[in-house]
Amino acid sequence: MASEVKLKRGTFQHVESEIYAYHETKQEIVRLKNEILYASPEPNRTGGGRSNIPGNPTERTATLLVTHRKIEQMERITEAIESVVERLPEEKQRLVKLYYWTKPRTLTWDGIAQRLNVSRITAIRWRDEVVYAIAEKIGWR
Repeated sequence: MASEVKLKRGTFQHVESEIYAYHETKQEIVRLKNEILYASPEPNRTGGGRSNIPGNPTERTATLLVTHRKIEQMERITEAIESVVERLPEEKQRLVKLYYWTKPRTLTWDGIAQRLNVSRITAIRWRDEVVYAIAEKIGWR
């Protein structure tokens, strides 16, 4: 699972921040989609040119959902995280949950390694493999 190409430090940290924020990102995607779906219709324009957004409200909403860049980027990242984490062995999934998704995190690397019945170095190596796999799936280097 480990990539041959070394990630830049900033990229590694960015991937980690996306893993940390995974649940908040999922909530933000839902919020943004609801904002688009339940937004009030645009007021009638007087004068000026025609809009490039379809006149039908249903088509307009569908177009906004499909072309919303922020939603698209967040979905790409969360899908990469889900895809990688789902395919991990159970003990590596536990590592992700303990290290990234338990809030507040009270365990050190030593504590996490002890919970997983592995050495501290093995736990850190597993973390690196997960981050590299997610970065590769997203297409970051």
